[in-house]
Amino acid sequence: MSGLEIERKFLVTDDSYKRLAYDSSRIRQGYICSRHGRTVRVRIRDSRGYLTIKGPSANGGLSRYEFEKEITIDEAEQLMRLCEPGIIDKTRYLVKSGRHTFEVDEFYGENAGLVMAEVELGSETESYEKPDFIGKEVTGDSRYYNSHLRVNPFSVWGKSAE
Repeated sequence: MSGLEIERKFLVTDDSYKRLAYDSSRIRQGYICSRHGRTVRVRIRDSRGYLTIKGPSANGGLSRYEFEKEITIDEAEQLMRLCEPGIIDKTRYLVKSGRHTFEVDEFYGENAGLVMAEVELGSETESYEKPDFIGKEVTGDSRYYNSHLRVNPFSVWGKSAE
């Protein structure tokens, strides 16, 4: 997949997403490069591997170019060895809301306590139905980017953000 990614990100207020989820998967990801708003990410999602390249954010963090390609699990494991220090570890839950799917990420390790949801949109003005567990919008707040959480974990700054 490649093209423009348009998404909104939110903090999650309670764990009701777990009972509403129709699927979940464990994700480990590392970054080969994460500078100047551009990232090259390696992800292992359950038993599948992915290589993703993202461009800098535009429109207040609402959109950015994304290229993603599935790779073998062996390739992903090998590429993880090239990653910068700090691995993101999380479980992703998928929750339907209206005609959209919210991806809810529950983080572990140094980012434990952080739960975020995002919804991908077809346009920057597309409407969507928010599930009840959706809280404060954090779209464009770079502290909540996975590439940032890798080096500035939620456990260090999270209490001051509340």
